[in-house]
Amino acid sequence: MLSIIQAAGWPIWPLITCSILALALIIERFVSLKTARIAPPRLLDEAIGVSRGGVPSPDIVTKLEQNSALGEVLASGFRALNANPRCSEEDLRASMEGTGRLVAHRLERYLAALGTIASAAPLLGLLGTVIGMIEIFGSQAPTGAGGVSGNPGQLAHGISIALYNTAFGLIVAIPALIFWRYFRSRVDAYLLTLELSAERFVRHLNSLRAA
Repeated sequence: MLSIIQAAGWPIWPLITCSILALALIIERFVSLKTARIAPPRLLDEAIGVSRGGVPSPDIVTKLEQNSALGEVLASGFRALNANPRCSEEDLRASMEGTGRLVAHRLERYLAALGTIASAAPLLGLLGTVIGMIEIFGSQAPTGAGGVSGNPGQLAHGISIALYNTAFGLIVAIPALIFWRYFRSRVDAYLLTLELSAERFVRHLNSLRAA
């Protein structure tokens, strides 16, 4: 591996940095976007069930808020109703939508960076290719008789820089693009789940408010 890096020249180092950063972002997103941390399947039903007789105590609301992203959205509805038991449905929606926007921003964290790496890696590989081509042409020194004499070592080094950087740029970009699309679709699915759950929960809170 070290010999490949040496053969690829200095342009490979930005690509190596991008690959390490992309791997770290992918691992972080896999951990952060687990279903249990975003939208546990039975949490909405449990929140509705525990509040059928009225708004639960602040301790229960705090536990709900710390449970998951969906719990934060639901807890914001409870808090709005606790703060003003006669608040309007629009106020409930506004409170939950505000929390939902914060949660959505957190779910989308680092996706832009991963997408940037997926876009920039091929360009960095192309930069290495251009630098390799410059070395190739630089190895063709003119002779006094009007011809050219090549430096085989410099020529081989230029070719290795061009090919290794092109290949490594694609090796970094393709997985980064695949995971970016995967996480993007996963976040969109979570946001839809949060939106539908919040809509159902608002109707439930509205019934508590009217009771």
